[in-house]
Amino acid sequence: MLRRSIILPLAIFAAVLVFRLCHLDVLWVDEAYALAAAQRVLGGEALYRDIWFDKPPLYAWVYLLWGAKSGWATRLGGALFAVLCAWLAGRAARRLFSGERRSGADEALCAALLTAFFLVFDHPVATVPLAPDLLTLPFALGAVWAIASGRGMLAGALVGAAIHVNAKALLLLPVILAWHPALWGRALAGFATAVTAGLGVLAAQGALTGYWQQVWSWGMLYSQDSPLSSPVLEGARRTLNWLGFHAALVAGGTVYWWKRRDRTSALLALWALLALASVAAGGRFFPRYYFALLPVLILAASKGLMLMSFRARIVLLAALLSVPAVRFGSRHVMLASETLSGRAHVWADLEMERDSRAAAGIIGRLAKPGDSLFVWGYRPEVNVLAGMRAANRFMDSQPLTGVLADRHLTSSIATAPEIAAANRAELAASAPDFVVDGLGPYNRALAISAFPDLKEWLGGYEVAARTSGTLIYRRKQATLQETR
Repeated sequence: MLRRSIILPLAIFAAVLVFRLCHLDVLWVDEAYALAAAQRVLGGEALYRDIWFDKPPLYAWVYLLWGAKSGWATRLGGALFAVLCAWLAGRAARRLFSGERRSGADEALCAALLTAFFLVFDHPVATVPLAPDLLTLPFALGAVWAIASGRGMLAGALVGAAIHVNAKALLLLPVILAWHPALWGRALAGFATAVTAGLGVLAAQGALTGYWQQVWSWGMLYSQDSPLSSPVLEGARRTLNWLGFHAALVAGGTVYWWKRRDRTSALLALWALLALASVAAGGRFFPRYYFALLPVLILAASKGLMLMSFRARIVLLAALLSVPAVRFGSRHVMLASETLSGRAHVWADLEMERDSRAAAGIIGRLAKPGDSLFVWGYRPEVNVLAGMRAANRFMDSQPLTGVLADRHLTSSIATAPEIAAANRAELAASAPDFVVDGLGPYNRALAISAFPDLKEWLGGYEVAARTSGTLIYRRKQATLQETR
């Protein structure tokens, strides 16, 4: 008979995979961005040197594990990722609470199941794509498990590696150092080793300067310019909404911190405060940012729930988990039903994805083998779906307009106009066979045709087709012959 340690991961994998497969024919923008970059890496290009990429490298490199393939491969990878997170949550809970109740076995099971639950029944836009905030989860859980086990160097190395997937993971370092002051030296050595190893790979590729400019310099500009008119009030509203959908964790965590006043509870409280600071950094409060808060609340709740009576625990979980299950589970069911019946997805969040598929289909019919593509706007799905050769470094128009993607559909105020002007000069020196303007139909002020320094360059193109959300330009025949 298989042991529970094998049955549980298999059961979690099967359950998560079913829900991930509901998104089999959906390409979320956050995974498309990494997939587009990873596909170019497989073609011999390097991040930051040949590809403008404003996120840390592991975000794209993770997708290399399954050959940067979308569809089945990505959904299978997502299910395996969820199993890894659930397993690490269980290991961390067992270690933290091993002094009580069957050596922490009950807490471990609870933490694993809660992790799997919220990696399915949370907002699909955040939980399905393997993007930086979600990808930080196993590093955070692994680092806490390692430091609680006395493995200082491993804990530091996991935090250092997390920096290469999410810059805000740096806030995990104080948690690790406070946990075991006697292991500071080892933790810092592990941290430095992992950070240096990643930088060494980039240096060997000649990408270190680009990495600093695109991830850190650009990232600092991003973090200083919130799109919210009242970040404090809006942040409070969104945080209360998130806590409401995660009320089971809040209730369990409240019981834990109320009944346990020991060093472990203090350290978890420190982690929760730093995680909340991570959510608030930049004043955006997007749903995916709250993944910083999820692991610590799961660990605290796993103990708090075990401190309740069995009946109270079951009633509370049944009542509070039903809210996110109904709210977000219905989206998975809707997508699966539409896919199985062959109907188009009607969810408003997928409107731009549907348009990107239509644009990619048109380009596929017009293009010849070897043709190149440049996409204006933040529409990486077009790059992935069209499967064409990239014409230049740029995969989106943020570095070309200076207007960040979190507001470029409605605003034309540039955060970095000087950087954008220099990048447009570089764009004008390239010669893509097709140009897709996926931004102009939504914001005319940021249409590619609205930039005076690109007018001469764009004059070599003609509109070949259009969809509701894109203009597809093709190089004029005369221009094509001149360049050849």
